[in-house]
Amino acid sequence: MSLLITNGRIVTADEDFAGDVFIENETISMIGRHLSLKADRVIDASGMLVLPGGIDPHVHLDMPFMGTYSSDDYATGTAAALHGGTTMVIDFVIQTQGKSLRDALVEWQGRSNGKACCDYSFHMAVTDFNENTKAEIASMVNDEGITSFKTFMAYKGSLMIDDRQMAGLMEEVKRHGGMVSVHATNGDLIDFLVTKHRAEGKLAPLYHYLSQPEITESEASGRFVDMAWQTGVPSYIVHLTCEGALNQIRRAAQRNQKVFAETCTQYLLLDASLYGEDFEGAKWVMSPPLREKKDQKALWGGLDQGSIQVVATDHCPFTWDQKQKGKDDFSKIPNGHPGIENRMELLFSEGVNTGIISVNKFVEVTSTNAAKIFGMFPKKGCVAVGSDADLVIFDPNEEHTMSAKSHHMNVDYSAYEGWKTKGKTKTVLMRGTVAVEDGELKVKPGHGAYVKRNKVNGII
Repeated sequence: MSLLITNGRIVTADEDFAGDVFIENETISMIGRHLSLKADRVIDASGMLVLPGGIDPHVHLDMPFMGTYSSDDYATGTAAALHGGTTMVIDFVIQTQGKSLRDALVEWQGRSNGKACCDYSFHMAVTDFNENTKAEIASMVNDEGITSFKTFMAYKGSLMIDDRQMAGLMEEVKRHGGMVSVHATNGDLIDFLVTKHRAEGKLAPLYHYLSQPEITESEASGRFVDMAWQTGVPSYIVHLTCEGALNQIRRAAQRNQKVFAETCTQYLLLDASLYGEDFEGAKWVMSPPLREKKDQKALWGGLDQGSIQVVATDHCPFTWDQKQKGKDDFSKIPNGHPGIENRMELLFSEGVNTGIISVNKFVEVTSTNAAKIFGMFPKKGCVAVGSDADLVIFDPNEEHTMSAKSHHMNVDYSAYEGWKTKGKTKTVLMRGTVAVEDGELKVKPGHGAYVKRNKVNGII
């Protein structure tokens, strides 16, 4: 099967030019101007951007959490991703304390095998680092292509590891060419504040936010950065939300330490004013919580300056009925929000169209950097000969309004209800196959493939 995209404006992380893209089977075989080639199908991309497929390295599909499961499984979540222009996701396999990494991987494979519409890979979340776990790291890296290992500095009693375990994991992961990432918030201080607010009868969603002040994130981020410096492991902070945590990364740069970081769409666009005494704020209960306007400004600056390399989503949706579990106690509200479908369109509309970031930076932070950091470049994350033909044909001028009535995520509300955007995903190619066209999904669950990733070199 061959396909020719003509008359497009091809945008990569470092180029922007008019041209055509010729695809044979699953890969790009030629790029040029006015290509005179016979193809099984020709797509005219006049007036459109031709972009690398988006990569979202932080999603939680069909994840068990707080007594329920995230409402998007591998079929619905990856379908929604494709509708928004994301062609690759990385989910988190989460070890159960007392069990092995292998047990966790088998569990997640049972949820994902034969169900994904787009390509996917795994991070391994280590919640119980001991001698047995240590012995499994090499196999995860070398046999399974899982080269990134997530840790939690919060959720004490279920996910959190202590600093001694963190240091041991860092040394072992470094030895095998992997990376350690972190949910960096101070779990002990958060638990103290949650208990305090509950004892005072302060149970509204507002107190989820007030139980996780900026200091809980900046302190933990700094501690993680220092441990990564001591051990020398490549490191990555997930869902960075605030100026204080960003300053810890800037501090590390002063001693020539490279710490990778992602933020998420919601932290760039939404703020803590959405929390209140009424339960409506439960829609935005996530961890870390939304922050202040000054933090949004800092995060946009961090993206533009290169201190933050990736924009992800931390997509972890729960229906409104599921959120009701915490109606009388904020600490019981399932943490997470839907965003896998909205990321690229929102970031283009609010970042590129406003002039905050360039269109090349947009490609960098939505695709290319994640491919490089997580060992998939140049197979993924670029428009280049030999790369997978994961491409998005994007209309930079089409205006539309985001709503739960029109999105494809399996959740009955939108975090961005009524948000007017300019920039729309029109056609999506997944390894050379038209996956989305005219708003319709053209591939079935199982089209997506598991991607084994290469070892990390800590350089982008």
